Amino acid sequence: MKLLALQRRMARAVMAPLTPSERMRRTAPGGRSMHQLAASFIKPNDRLTSFERLEIYNRQYWFRVLSSFAEDFPGLRAILGDRKFDAVAKAYITDCPSRSFTLRNLGSRLPAWLEKHPRFAGSRQKLAVDMTHLEWAEIEAFDGASGPALSAGHLAVAEPAKLRLSLQPHISLLALRYPVDDLLLKVRKEEDTAFASNAFAERRKRKHAAVVARLKPAAIFLAVHCHDESVYFRRLAREEFEILKALRDGKTLQRAIESVMRRSPLAPAERAGMVQHWFHTWASFGWFAARPAPGNRR
Repeated sequence: MKLLALQRRMARAVMAPLTPSERMRRTAPGGRSMHQLAASFIKPNDRLTSFERLEIYNRQYWFRVLSSFAEDFPGLRAILGDRKFDAVAKAYITDCPSRSFTLRNLGSRLPAWLEKHPRFAGSRQKLAVDMTHLEWAEIEAFDGASGPALSAGHLAVAEPAKLRLSLQPHISLLALRYPVDDLLLKVRKEEDTAFASNAFAERRKRKHAAVVARLKPAAIFLAVHCHDESVYFRRLAREEFEILKALRDGKTLQRAIESVMRRSPLAPAERAGMVQHWFHTWASFGWFAARPAPGNRR
């Protein structure tokens, strides 16, 4: 058997879902006996059969990816509760197994997957989807790419009609239906102060459930970004959000501002001051990336 074929066979077996009792299944994907499959490429030893040796890897794969998933999405867990969250984790990882060398990317397809599988979240579907968008954006912001920031001086002398601005790649702009930023910050605070106590864990679950039950729909606009090696959620005005989105879509500065402000309920006398304030804030956070000079692109 060639090495690539062996690797693929091993991967399919290792990534096969476990039984409800967290053991390896007796039937491999495709219907073949897992005992026969294991024996085809793993030798037994004086203590373990081929099946038992393969089962160690199968179980450890699932324990590791489920643990990583839970670490990345505590907000979703607070919304769904432990049982439903575990069901989501297993179903999602079965449908979207890890394809990267790093577990950092494990949840990259979760928001889209959850949109297509509303049965898992039931009446909390929209809330759950919003939370997954925020939690994935947090991961992206933490270790996403960042380039040299555009200087405030460059913005001051540029011609708005020609200027096109690039946002830092790690920044996510989110239009959400629930204030999940507040909820996630509360969940993270509880986790940071948690200690090994079953009674404490139960109280925390009840507290999360109560907070989620009280949460009402309220449209918010967020920028999720990294500053000084920490991730921040910054709420934006609708016009602020739409200008940033227009700039990300490639519009010139002048077109972005004009197209948004002509639909704004802000009084005309207030608009210039608000835009100036927003740009000062964005530049202070280094949100605008300097475009590489021609010939220096990588």
